[in-house]
Amino acid sequence: MLYSLTAFSDGGDIFNLFRYLTFRAGAAFFTALIFGFLFGRPLIDFLRRKQGKGQPIRDDGPATHFAKAGTPTMGGLLILSSLVVSTLLWARLDNPYVWIVLLVTVAFGLIGFADDYAKVKKQNTKGVSGRVRFLIGLVIAALAATAAAWSHPPDLTLQLAMPFFKDALVNLGWFFVPFAMVVIVGAANAVNLTDGLDGLAIMPVMIAGTTLGVIAYVVGNFNLTDYLGVHFVPGTGELLIFTSALVGGGLGFLWYNAPPAAVFMGDTGSLALGGALGAIAVCTKHEIVLAIVGGLFVTEALSVIIQVLYFKRTGRRVFLMAPIHHHFEKKGWAEPQIVIRFWIISLILALIGLSTLKLR
Repeated sequence: MLYSLTAFSDGGDIFNLFRYLTFRAGAAFFTALIFGFLFGRPLIDFLRRKQGKGQPIRDDGPATHFAKAGTPTMGGLLILSSLVVSTLLWARLDNPYVWIVLLVTVAFGLIGFADDYAKVKKQNTKGVSGRVRFLIGLVIAALAATAAAWSHPPDLTLQLAMPFFKDALVNLGWFFVPFAMVVIVGAANAVNLTDGLDGLAIMPVMIAGTTLGVIAYVVGNFNLTDYLGVHFVPGTGELLIFTSALVGGGLGFLWYNAPPAAVFMGDTGSLALGGALGAIAVCTKHEIVLAIVGGLFVTEALSVIIQVLYFKRTGRRVFLMAPIHHHFEKKGWAEPQIVIRFWIISLILALIGLSTLKLR
C-alpha cells in the first residue's frame, strides 16, 4: 500500500525509501512487532472473558498439562492480524505471490478458528471434523497451487526444482498441482501437530520463515540467482515483506506465549502459519528444501503417522505418546528443556536448508 507513494517521489525525498525492498522488510518487521505489543494484552483479556474455561486439556496428555487449564486459546489471531496489516501496508499489492501466500494464510486461519471455536464451545478436544478440515484445506491448496503455477515464468511452470543440482528441473506436468497441494496441506498440519508446548511451534516457524524469506529474496534477484546457479523467479523477493512481518508478529506473540503461556496459539495460528510456509515454498520453487528447513515439523508429523500405523498393525506403541514432543515429556524431560532443544534443532536445519543455495 505504502509502496504506491513512490509515484510522488522525485528520487530525493523520503518516499524514495519505499522503493527499497530491504527498507520495507525492516518496516514490516517493526510494524508487526509493535502491533503485537500494543494489542497483545487487550486481545488476551478479551479471549479470557469470552472463553471462560479456555482451551480444553486432553485427558490422556501429560499430567503437567492440567496446570494449564483455563488458559485462553486463539492467540494466533494476534499473529495473523499483525502479519496481515503489516504486509498490506508495506508489500507491493500488484504482486501475485503476496496475494497467494496471504490468502492461504487467512483461509487456513479461518479453518483453525472454526476448530478452536468448536473446542471452546463444546469444552472438549474434538472440534471440527478432521476430514472436513482436510478437504477444505485441499481446496484452498489447489487454488493456491494453480495460481502459483500460472504466475511462474514459462520455463518453470509445472516444474520441480531440485536442490544441490544446478539447473536441475523435473517436469511434473499437471501433477505439480496435487504435489503442491500436499506441500501446503502437509506443512499446515505438521505445524499444527508441533504446537503442543508453550513456545514450541512459534520459534521454529519464525526460523523457517526467516530462512524462506532469505530464499525468496535470493530467488527474486537475477544477479544473485545468476551467481548462485538458482532458478530465477521474478517477483518472489516481495515475499520477504511477508516473512519479516511473520517474524515481527511471532515475536510479539512469543512475548505472551513464553512459559508459562498467557495464551495458546491454537489451530487459528498453527494451521495458518504452516500453510503460509508451504505456500512460500511452492511460490519460490523450494518445496523440497522446505522439508529440510521444516524438518522438525516433518519429524513431528511422522511420529504421529508411525504411531498410528504401528498401533493398528501390532496393538503396541513406538512412542510413549505422539507427537514426539510428548514422548520426551513422558520420559521426564522438563517442558523448557524440550522446547529449547527443539529450537536448536530447527536452527541447525535452517542453516542446512540455506546451504542448498550454494551447494550446487
